[in-house]
Amino acid sequence: MARDPICGMDVLPEEAAGTSRYRGVDYYFCAVGCKEAFDKSPEQYVSEKAGARGARREVQGPTPAKAGVQGVNTKVIEIPIRGMSCASCVQHIEQALQDVPGVVSASVNFATERATVAYLDSVTGPTDLRRAIEAAGYAVPDMAAAPTPDVEKTTREAEIHFLRTKFLVGAALSVPVLMGSFPDWFAWAPAPLSNPYVLLVLTTPVQFWVGWQFHRGFWASLKHRTADMNTLVSIGTNAAYLYSAALTFFPASIAPTGMEAMTYYDTAAILMTLIVMGRWLEAKAKGRTSEAIKKLMGLRAKTARVIRGDLTQDIPVEEVRVGDLVLVRPGEKVPVDGIIREGQSALDESMLTGESFPVEKGPGDQVIGATVNKMGSFKFEATRVGRETVLAQIVRLVEQAQGSKAPIQRLVDKIAGVFVPIVLVVAVVTFGVWLLLGGEQAFLFALSNFVAVLVIACPCALGLATPTSIMVGIGKGAEHGILIKNAESLERAYQANVIIFDKTGTLTVGQPVVTDIVSSSEPGTLLRLAASAEQGSEHPLGQAIIDHAKAKGLDLAEPQEFKAIPGYGIGAVVDGQEVLLGNAALMQQREIDLGGMDVQVEALSGEGKTPMFVAADARLLGIIAVADVVKPFSQSAVSTLRHLGIEVAVITGDTRRTAEAIARQVGIDRVLAEVLPEHKALEVRRLQEQGKLVAMVGDGINDAPALAQADVGIAIGTGTDVAMEAADITLIGGDLRSVVTALQLSRLTMRNIRQNLFWAFAYNVVLIPVAAGVLYPVFGVLLSPVLAGAAMALSSVTVVSNALRLRSFQPMVVTASS
Repeated sequence: MARDPICGMDVLPEEAAGTSRYRGVDYYFCAVGCKEAFDKSPEQYVSEKAGARGARREVQGPTPAKAGVQGVNTKVIEIPIRGMSCASCVQHIEQALQDVPGVVSASVNFATERATVAYLDSVTGPTDLRRAIEAAGYAVPDMAAAPTPDVEKTTREAEIHFLRTKFLVGAALSVPVLMGSFPDWFAWAPAPLSNPYVLLVLTTPVQFWVGWQFHRGFWASLKHRTADMNTLVSIGTNAAYLYSAALTFFPASIAPTGMEAMTYYDTAAILMTLIVMGRWLEAKAKGRTSEAIKKLMGLRAKTARVIRGDLTQDIPVEEVRVGDLVLVRPGEKVPVDGIIREGQSALDESMLTGESFPVEKGPGDQVIGATVNKMGSFKFEATRVGRETVLAQIVRLVEQAQGSKAPIQRLVDKIAGVFVPIVLVVAVVTFGVWLLLGGEQAFLFALSNFVAVLVIACPCALGLATPTSIMVGIGKGAEHGILIKNAESLERAYQANVIIFDKTGTLTVGQPVVTDIVSSSEPGTLLRLAASAEQGSEHPLGQAIIDHAKAKGLDLAEPQEFKAIPGYGIGAVVDGQEVLLGNAALMQQREIDLGGMDVQVEALSGEGKTPMFVAADARLLGIIAVADVVKPFSQSAVSTLRHLGIEVAVITGDTRRTAEAIARQVGIDRVLAEVLPEHKALEVRRLQEQGKLVAMVGDGINDAPALAQADVGIAIGTGTDVAMEAADITLIGGDLRSVVTALQLSRLTMRNIRQNLFWAFAYNVVLIPVAAGVLYPVFGVLLSPVLAGAAMALSSVTVVSNALRLRSFQPMVVTASS
């Protein structure tokens, strides 16, 4: 294994795009652009940036699958592209971009009509990339202006309207052509319609105006010596049209004596109309695949009520600045992200997190733009505005993920790249065979089958099968508070057969709370004395007791003579009483009788709780137990995962006793306890070495290595940014039911993709031979070009419509008792 000295990517020497020798060392490159950059000044990359990292090296263990391009001076740009007609175009554009010096990688998505290009800005730039795309025969809109959703919507609607107009014009002209071509079928049709010159006049606008985009695309591909769907449509319809036109003007020369002078105007006109109809329906369906983005963008507030000095004014949300004080009233949307400085309220965050209950907020709490203030007014300080808000980042992540390619799509693109040339060969062979075997009407028979083969083939369906499902699936995830980093993550998630949950903050709330109070007298008195004494402590267990007492409305006293007793507990004087809080050893040291409560302490400890004895003036008052409690739906989520056939484990640095207690509560059998943070990734790897495909769910910084090591890393959005950066999937809220939803969505999306690919491949594999006439000698079955065109038009629509079924996805119902 070698590493590219420019971009740092691992390269197999035998698969390298180029090699260079410098100072006796061989360097290998992942792309031609990297080699050219290196050859210009090798000493710069070897001495300053790479050392000898480009040299061949032995690798201990597998290369991380998620290692990205992190090269020096590498930039990534998204380029909108117009004029793609099928999956073959993807291959042509990617090849054109990869041939540009300095391009590290290029990926084109047919469904989103965008190219994502990583390049070395010291070697090339956006202008060169645009020229390469245009030289390949495709259009690039203005790259300087970032497309807004409104602009994209307007462009898409204009395209749909134009295709609809073409279809209606084509239909209006094609119907008379059909009636005139078959007077025996339509005896009531006006006689002039059967005149070949009338048919020529009616067909010409359909052939060259309605279908102009196909002829233009064919000419562009011909200039670049490539072939795509435009090639098939243009050659097929032009063959039918030009033969018919020649027969109209020179009947004696074209049709020998005794041979029926049969024109194919109906074939050319109806084919073109049906194909344009397919494009129109496809464009409408593709427009609906991005509805998730539109919904997310629609969540934004349009204005904000900002307090600047003594002036309160409503301004467009785009004009809010970091540090502004913003007033939010009941029923209004929070315009940007910030921190509450004054007031309290309950906010509905369901549109982002999926959490159905309003969340209580007060001074110091964070608020997220686009959430709804349910009651109470508050003022908050804006901390993130514009493209930095959580909503804007979510939209950006979803857009990037929708434009990414699943591994299965790369294989489909390669197949589509050679599909059209193969179809052209099959069509020519079909024509030649039937010309030799067709008898008196050999030419007409051969021409009909030739056209049928060309128009039945549909690389569009292959190109749309995967990306449309990916777009809808990832968008649907975002609607349910699940951010999927890319299509590869979505594809891997459905294969996961083991899920490891971090304990603290993932399965549990992450903060200790009082769970039990066992009192020999009055529980309120015990709690008040304990909480008052703990006010002198900074320990989180003590804070849990204080919070519980305040929630009960108890009036706490100020402790005197507070003293921490390391390893035992604390002591303080409260209302003149000497209060002790601690373990059994502290009670024994002070010779306080436990009165048999040590048995209850043992039972509470077995449940993973931390029990503390409370005594006043050398008399035992009772026990307070504190624990990090399990989240409300942890048990039900685990139960559902097991029902889906997934093995579930918990990993923690806590003691085995505590870990097993939590595991019992949620129904987990496999416990990985007392694992140091740096060893969590090793535990994940150990499972992978057993052939397991592992998903890891975590929330903390110490979970990041394990999330990166796992085949699928799932981060809890209430956790740290580091964990979310390392993860493949981020759950915006902390509800573990979203883990079930993410896996369910992944499975349904991949099933949808497999359905699409099956129909796309089956359609072409079955119908191309039928169109070529292989069934005719035995069964007398032949596919007319018109039926072939209708089938081709409907194939793409079928694939996109099947993908759109994912829009009706609803998460599996997971109840607290399941």
